[in-house]
Parts: sequence; C-alpha cells; structure tokens
Amino acid sequence: MSHESGNSSGVSTGRARGRVVGVPKRCWCGELVIPLMSNSKPNPCRRYFRCAFAAEKRLSNDNHSYKWVDEALLDEVEALSFRIGRLEQGMLTGRVEEERDAQEEKTKFEEFGLKLETEISARMEDVVNEVKSEVKKALVLVVLGCVGMVVLAKIL
Repeated sequence: MSHESGNSSGVSTGRARGRVVGVPKRCWCGELVIPLMSNSKPNPCRRYFRCAFAAEKRLSNDNHSYKWVDEALLDEVEALSFRIGRLEQGMLTGRVEEERDAQEEKTKFEEFGLKLETEISARMEDVVNEVKSEVKKALVLVVLGCVGMVVLAKIL
C-alpha cells in the first residue's frame, strides 16, 4: 500500500481523466478506489482514497485516482446542500401551486354557489308569479260569482 502521496500539500488533483466530485468509486482504469491512511511527514495519519491497483503497485505521481477524504466529503456535503436547496425550492413551488389550486377551487365553489342561488331565486320568482296569477284568476271567479249571485238575487 502506498504510504506516500504525490500530493502532500493538502490539495488532491482527483482523476487525471477528469475531476471526480465527491467520494470516488472507481478509478479511470476500472479498479475500485479504496480508503487508505497517509504516513507521510507533511500529512501524517491523513486519510485518502486511492486506486487499488496503484496502491498495490505502490505507484506515485501517476494518473490513477487519488483524493483526500476530507475534500471528498466536503464535495459530497456541497452537492447535498445544492440538492437540498433544489428540493426546498421545489417544495415551495409545490406549496404555492397547491395554494393557488385551492384558491381556484374556492373561487369555483363560490361561483357555483352564486349561480345556484341565482337559479333558485329565479325559480322562486317564477313560482310566486304563477301563484299570484292563479290567485288573481280565483279572485276574478269569486267576484264574478258574487256578481252573478247578486244579479240572480235581484232577478228572483
């Protein structure tokens, strides 16, 4: 296992074939990346991730994956913070949409209530007018009946 690192300054270069954000899983060569501990004087007991092949062959200053654990975890935390921010924004957007939908439903319900109330009032007016008409007809018949009785009483 490699106890010295090509980057002892505290900054790792990541992969030679592209920087890996977060904890590396595999090296560009296809080997797994394993956690190790540095025994170098500038970084004693500092943990790092290294390509298993490069660690086994004790390669140094190569292009295989290498990353300090603290940097990898910091990348992970930053990525998670970004994802949490996006999720929070999505939740806020969803909440605003729910409130808007609820307001639309409330408005539709109120409009339906007003429409129903208007329709009931119109029907009630029609019924009242019809009853008034029937009462007038009955009153006319009663008056005609009374007039007819008075006329018959005078004739007889």
